[in-house]
Amino acid sequence: MPRRPTPLPGARMPDSVLRKRPAQVITATPPPGTITAPPPGTITGPLPAPRPAQGRPPFRAPHPRPEPRTPPRPTRGKRPWPVGLVVLALVFLGLFMVAMGIGAASSFDLPSLFGAGAGDEPPPRAFPVLDPSRPERLTIPSIKLEAPILDVGLAGDGSVDVPPLKRHNEAGWFDGGPTPGQFGPALIVGHADTRTGPSVFYNLPKLKAGHRIEVLRADNSVAVFEVNSVEHFDKGKLPMQRVYGDFSRPSLRLMTCGGKWVGGKTGYQDNVVVFASLVGTRDN
Repeated sequence: MPRRPTPLPGARMPDSVLRKRPAQVITATPPPGTITAPPPGTITGPLPAPRPAQGRPPFRAPHPRPEPRTPPRPTRGKRPWPVGLVVLALVFLGLFMVAMGIGAASSFDLPSLFGAGAGDEPPPRAFPVLDPSRPERLTIPSIKLEAPILDVGLAGDGSVDVPPLKRHNEAGWFDGGPTPGQFGPALIVGHADTRTGPSVFYNLPKLKAGHRIEVLRADNSVAVFEVNSVEHFDKGKLPMQRVYGDFSRPSLRLMTCGGKWVGGKTGYQDNVVVFASLVGTRDN
C-alpha cells in the first residue's frame, strides 16, 4: 500500500490531491485470456477527431488576396465611352429639349436668354402706349359707324351715365377712366335705339373678332384698336373687374343695351360689351 505524500511544513496540500492515488506499474505477465492494452507505438485503428477548443482561437490564418484581373484590352481604333459622360450628355440634351418646348409655348426668346447681350436692352413692347388725350370721334368701318364723342360721368345711382336722348346718335366717353390709348380700359357707351328708331350703337352686336375700331383724339392722333370679342351679360351680373379693372395694356370697351326688352327702369335685360385692344396708332 503506497503511502500518501507528506505535506510540506507551512503549506497544506488540497484534499483533491491527497485523495489521488499514484500510478501503479504492472510488471507481472497477465494471465492468459486477459485483455491488455497494445504496446506503445501500435496503431490499432482510426484516431478519434479532436474535440474543438472552446472560445475564439487566438489567431486566424489570413485569407489569400484575390489576384487582380487584367482589364480587357480595347479594340484597336475604338475607345470605350465613359458611362458618366454619356449619361451627362443625355441629361443636358433632355433639359435643352424641355427648354425649347417651354420657349415655344410661352414665346420666350431663348437666344436672348442665353446670349451675351441678354438684359442689356429692355424688350420691345408688343403694343403701343399713348399719352392721355381726350377722344373726339369714333369710326368703325365694318358696321359703317362714324360718330362724335362727348364726355359722360356717373349717373345718380352710381352707374355710368349715357348721352342724353336728344343726342342719341353720339357716343359718350366715361371721363372717369383712361383715354383711348392709355394703359387700362377706355369706356365708350351709347344708345342702341329709341322710340323713334335705331341709335349710334344699334349694330354693335354685329362686330366680330378682328374688326378694327379707330378713335380720333384731341392731339390729332388716331388710336387703332382690334376687336377681341363681343359678349352679352345680364345687367345684374356684369363682370366689373374684367370690364373696368384690366390695366395690363391699353384697351377699349364699347357698351350698349341688348337682349330681351323688360321695360321699366331696366329697359333691355342685357349689356352688350365689345372688348378691343390697342394695336397701332397713326396721325390723322
